[in-house]
Amino acid sequence: MAWEEPVARAFRLDAAGWARHANPWSGWTRMAVLPLLALAGWSRVWIGGWAALPLALLVVFLWLNPRLFPPPRHLDAWISRGVLGEQRWLDRDRVPVPPQHRRLPHLLAALAGAGAIGLVYGVVMLEPWPTLLGLVVAYLGKLWFIDRMVWLQQDMGGERR
Repeated sequence: MAWEEPVARAFRLDAAGWARHANPWSGWTRMAVLPLLALAGWSRVWIGGWAALPLALLVVFLWLNPRLFPPPRHLDAWISRGVLGEQRWLDRDRVPVPPQHRRLPHLLAALAGAGAIGLVYGVVMLEPWPTLLGLVVAYLGKLWFIDRMVWLQQDMGGERR
């Protein structure tokens, strides 16, 4: 079992969930949440314990997001193809992915994770440079990962729902 499968199950990403998550509105609004989470963490300086409210709302939004939008009419958007590739990547234990796609996604996920660690450190310590650097590195890793998933989707035969 791929290590990402429990995460997909927690977000209720079954076949219908993946189809809905392939909507570009779903993908791009999820991408927009990371700086908002950082801002919510920093907001504890201005609003104290009330900062937990925007943090909680953003976490709920992340969980609901794959189910908020209808399946897209077309799957030609870059982010839609990336989501479909991510679905194939998750299924890699049952349907092997081509050799050129077996290593880099792990490294890119680690890069995004390292950025997230730096981001969390910056938010907790209220340090702007680690916050910004972590945000940039996390986005670099995630966007590059999505781009690899587009390539994987293309190499494995295009559309799949």
